[in-house]
Amino acid sequence: MKPARNPPARTLAACLLLAAPVPAVAAIPSFEITPFVGARAGGSFDVEDAVTGASDSVDLGSGTSFGIDLGLYQNEAGFYELLYSTQEASLDTNNVALGDIDVRVDYLQFGGTAFFDQGQHWLPYLSLTIGAARFEPQEGGYDSETKFAMSLGGGARFPISQNLAATLGLRAYVTVLSSDTDLFCVSTGENAGCLVKSSGNTLWQGEAQLGLTVRF
Repeated sequence: MKPARNPPARTLAACLLLAAPVPAVAAIPSFEITPFVGARAGGSFDVEDAVTGASDSVDLGSGTSFGIDLGLYQNEAGFYELLYSTQEASLDTNNVALGDIDVRVDYLQFGGTAFFDQGQHWLPYLSLTIGAARFEPQEGGYDSETKFAMSLGGGARFPISQNLAATLGLRAYVTVLSSDTDLFCVSTGENAGCLVKSSGNTLWQGEAQLGLTVRF
C-alpha cells in the first residue's frame, strides 16, 4: 500500500497563499473638475484712423478672471479637456467713444492635458486647446464678436489627498483676427457703425490660474 499523503499540510499551504497580501493597484480616475480663479492681462487691437490713417491701439485692461476646467481621463498620463474662462475688461484707449465701455472676454476651448511624473509632491502638466473667443461689449448695444482661438498652458498639481489637489498654472491665449476686421458694431439706429476697425492679425492674452481639482 502506498504511504498516505499529507492533506492537512497542503490545505495549510493553500490558506497561507490566499491570505498573503495583494499589492494595491491605484484606480485611474475617470473624470475631474477644476474651478479656478485667475489674473488675465494683455490683449491689444491695432486700429487705423479712417480719416487720418494714423495707427493707434486699443488695449484690454488686466483684471480677475474665473473659469472651470473639465477633464475626461484617457489614461493615467492625461485627459481630454473642456475649458471655459471669462473676464470683464475695460478698454484702455485715447478714443473717447471707447473709454467708458467694458468688454466681456470668454474663451471656450477643447483639447487635452498630459502629465509628466515627478514624484508624490508635485505633478507637472502641459495643456493644448483650440476653440473660440467671444468679445461682448457690456454697454451701448454693440454686437458681440466670436473668433477662432487657441491656448497653450502649463503648470503643476500639488496633491492634497488621493482625489484632491491644488492646481497652479499659466496659460497663453491667441485669437485670430483677419486684417481690417470690424469689431463692436451697431447695425441700426443713429449710432450705426463700428467702434473698432482692427488692422492686426492676432490678439494675445496671458492668464495665471489657481484652482482646486477634484477627481472622481
